Formats: sequence, C-alpha cells, structure tokens
Amino acid sequence: MTVFSHKEFDHHEQVAFFHEEKSGLKAIVAIHNTNLGPALGGCRMWPYATDEEALTDVLRLSRGMTYKSALAGLPLGGGKCVIIGDPRRDKSPELLRDLGRFIDGLSGAYITAEDSGTSVADMKLIGENTAHVAGVMEGTEHGGDPSPSTAYSTFVGLKTAVKQRLGRDDLNGITVALQGVGNVGYYLARHLHEAGAKLIVSDIVPEHLQRAVDQFGARVVATDEIYGVEADVFAPCALGGVINYNTLDQLKCAVIAGAANNQLATPEFGELLLRKEILYTPDYVLNAGGIIDVAYQRSGESAETLKNHIESIGATLEEIFERAAADGKPPHEVADQIAEERFRSA
Repeated sequence: MTVFSHKEFDHHEQVAFFHEEKSGLKAIVAIHNTNLGPALGGCRMWPYATDEEALTDVLRLSRGMTYKSALAGLPLGGGKCVIIGDPRRDKSPELLRDLGRFIDGLSGAYITAEDSGTSVADMKLIGENTAHVAGVMEGTEHGGDPSPSTAYSTFVGLKTAVKQRLGRDDLNGITVALQGVGNVGYYLARHLHEAGAKLIVSDIVPEHLQRAVDQFGARVVATDEIYGVEADVFAPCALGGVINYNTLDQLKCAVIAGAANNQLATPEFGELLLRKEILYTPDYVLNAGGIIDVAYQRSGESAETLKNHIESIGATLEEIFERAAADGKPPHEVADQIAEERFRSA
C-alpha cells in the first residue's frame, strides 16, 4: 500500500495504522495539519472493500477537516480515523477500547469524535482509555451528539445558497432532493419541512425512509433515481464522491447543498458544475456545525454562543459566493483559498 505517493496524500503530518488481533480492530488515523491546533475529526466505521479504499477515505477526510476548522474559525487542525469493518456486525466494546488505547498513544495530536458508523456511546467506550475524545458531554442539549448541529449548519448554508442562486429569502415550496435521511439527514429534513420545503428522499435503510414519509410527507425514490429528480436543491447527506461522471448529466437542480463530506469525486467537477450553472456549496463549509459543536463542548461555551457561531456560516458562504462570482471561479476553489490563507499563515 502506498502512502507518500498516494494521490490523496497532501503533506499529511502523520498516518498511523492500528491493529489488534483479539478484538479485530483495523484502523487508520490520518493527521493532516496542526498549525491552528490539535487535529479534531470523527471516527468512521465502514466495511471498506479494500485497505486502499480505507486509506483514500481517511486521507481525503482528514484534509477536509483542516479546511473545515479553518473556515469555521476554530483553533483546531484536521484529522480523521477510519475503522475497517461493518458497524452492525464487527463493532464491540473491546474493539473500541483498543482504539482508545491507540489514540492515546498519539499524545493529543488527534482528538476523535462521532462519525458515520459510530455513536456517542461508542465515544464513551473509546474514552475509557483516552482523554482525547469529544462529543461525549451528557449535559449538552443532544447528549454530546453533534448530528443536530451538523444538520442545522447545513440548513443555514442551504438557505444562503438558495438566496444566492434563486433569489429566495425563504424555502416555502422549494423542492429538495435529500440523499440519506439517517442522523444528520433526518434533522435536516425536519428543518426543511418546518420551513415549508417539499422533500424527495432516498436511503438504503427502509426505516429511515418510512420515518421521513410519516413525519415530513416525503416522497421516496430509489437510491439511483435521486440524482435525476426535478428539484431546486440536491442535498447529499450520505457518503462522498456522489458528484461524478455517472451522475453529473442526471442532475436537474439549481443548487447542491448537503452535509456529506467530499461530494465532488475530484475537484474538476466543481468547474463542470459551474459550466452547468449549478451552484455548488462547498461541503466542508456547510457541514461545519458538528465540529463547532464538539469544540464548544470541550470549551464549555453556552448553547446561544454555539448557535450564533453556526449561523455565522451563512456570512462565510456569502463571502465565498461573492468572490467566486467576481473571479469567475467555482465556489470550492475560493473556499479552499480562504482556508489556506488561514491555516498556512498560522
């Protein structure tokens, strides 16, 4: 397996591989940059088909966390952890405690938190063997779960993008094609429903779909049909890489604004979306509510201060959209530029 010559290796400071035979733990932690502070990023558990696929994911995700924290105005760097395995079948308390022991050996350079395939309860088990874990504060509004804050920041950013592209100050009657209605997608769907939006949803879990139908009156489509539905907004809230050559020509939306990480299969798709006159809202700006939440849990700031910080994402996106329009560049390039100005000068 290549690391330094890997296409997603971007001057990462550290990549650590962990294995414990007894518990079956196979995990990778990637620390991208710590100029602004320790690397904070979630722990994802997924049944990757190959080790190479897991490495690709953790390198991309950790880089994204550096940019996310920088644009969110947090004194944090970027890192990520992936566990290779099916969270429904392979996860165990022993495996999570082993991971905590390995993370502790990184001496605080990386702080972990909840992500796809892991939960607040899992973070507590990891935390039995390390203090370098976030999102476990029981006294917070959601018991340490950052998903509601991720959904709220996505909602704030989606509204900003709709105003930019469609000239609308509200979402009443706006149609949103929502891909994934799990933790984050569910909370986002609730915000959108309360704002008067019409929902079209897809998900691989039938229970998630039924909940969206029962509570929000959503219309369900197959997972491979969500890209081509007629909608004002396409909101990816599942896994990354969904904007690719297989899906690009299917899109019939004016705005892309969702919570999934790394939605563009490669950066070139940002330019291709610009040519199609689809406004792409950079995902790591949009979904920063989660990392803001866990950072505030560690600092003990108030819920009101947290809410105000999350809502400032709207102003950040306005700056990105304005600079992108003035320079004729895709928004993700401008977002990258602003983030790099912040963390590279630190």
